[in-house]
Amino acid sequence: MKVFSTLSGRKEEFRPKGEMVNIYVCGVTVYDDCHIGHAMSYVIFDVIRRYLEFKGYKVKHVQNFTDIDDKIINRAQQLGVSSAELAEKYIQEYFNDMDALNIKRAHVYPKATEEIPKIIEVIQGLIDKGYAYESDGSVYFRVKKFAGYGKLSHQDLDEMLSRSSAEEGKKEYPLDFAVWKAAKPGEPYWPSPWGDGRPGWHIECSAMSLKYLGNSLDIHGGGQDLIFPHHENEITQSEAFTGVVPFARYWLHNGLLQLGENKMSKSLGNLITVKQALERYSSDAIRLFILGSHYRSPLTYSEETLKAAESGMERLRQATKDGGTAGKTVLDSEPFRRRFIESMDDDFNTAQAIAVLFELAREVNRAREESYDVSEAQSTLAELAGVLGFTLEEMAKPPLDAEPFIEVLIEIRNELRQAKQWQLADIIRSRLAELGIALEDTPKGTVWKRSL
Repeated sequence: MKVFSTLSGRKEEFRPKGEMVNIYVCGVTVYDDCHIGHAMSYVIFDVIRRYLEFKGYKVKHVQNFTDIDDKIINRAQQLGVSSAELAEKYIQEYFNDMDALNIKRAHVYPKATEEIPKIIEVIQGLIDKGYAYESDGSVYFRVKKFAGYGKLSHQDLDEMLSRSSAEEGKKEYPLDFAVWKAAKPGEPYWPSPWGDGRPGWHIECSAMSLKYLGNSLDIHGGGQDLIFPHHENEITQSEAFTGVVPFARYWLHNGLLQLGENKMSKSLGNLITVKQALERYSSDAIRLFILGSHYRSPLTYSEETLKAAESGMERLRQATKDGGTAGKTVLDSEPFRRRFIESMDDDFNTAQAIAVLFELAREVNRAREESYDVSEAQSTLAELAGVLGFTLEEMAKPPLDAEPFIEVLIEIRNELRQAKQWQLADIIRSRLAELGIALEDTPKGTVWKRSL
């Protein structure tokens, strides 16, 4: 079994350090609903975990929640709620979304705000070893003291320095990064030896992975957008603190999901939420859409591709349904099982593994027509589909597409406004708002978006 590690830049033989495979995957910053880009990453690492368990490995899977961050603080202030209240709301929404996608829950979900003692311990250790220093109540990591900085993202300091941006505070070197941030008025804070403040983003994951998985883990995962600076800083401060190399034996990064020409992200506002996607497609179809490409490749969101995925899943479902006869000849599914395993052993090549599933489904359908006994092959198909997290369950009921009706109501409202029937027009707007549809009147006409 071989996996591609970002650190080495090549495929390596997978050899975990012990009987238990320790996996740490960077979790979400909880200030809004999860989008399909999040689903892409967590479906992929769900499949990696499922396959390792299928191969007989024991797995300990840890995934954090970043529940204190500038985005959380700003959003909470806008809504007039506490950061803790906002974070807890979206942690629960995360679980709702991921459960709906049949993603197995991690064994541990640490929250940054509940791990402050460990974070302070790591920061103090870095200071004691000369890797970090205090400045105006904040603490920064000395990048130049760590000889291997840049090894994960394959960059040198001069290259990074040319792209660096200024950061508040007094730093010895522009690339030094904050591991503790001094408190600002009106923001949440915790006491520390350096004054009130809160942890930096990067130190959170180091502290949590060290606490729950030890000084060296097997697989560290996340999206390619986390390679630099997040994971670069994480590997740096972790190895500096423990002196243990490597911090992670294999660094796995999934490609990014695009909507049009840009990465799908909350900050850009160009996203399709998991809830919106599940209104239109089954969780199996969303999985097939994601796993139909190699996990390290970029993926472009497309309604046409998702519709095709829904049709594809129906073919797999039909192949596993009863209807075969107890024929004298048994369809041999072992060659398909071997090819499935060969595909997944080659850096989790789900695209090739799925192709094997469809070939087996076609063979089941053909053999069934020729009165073969296909029951064993159907069981194999269902088992291997389960390794990829497919439920093979029918979508409960195709939901009614609301968009045409919303557009009709907008047209009626516009006609009412032209007729100066303001009260009736406002009733339409108010009722749509109650249903989670917000209208905005612009110079180019009325546009709508989902507000819930």
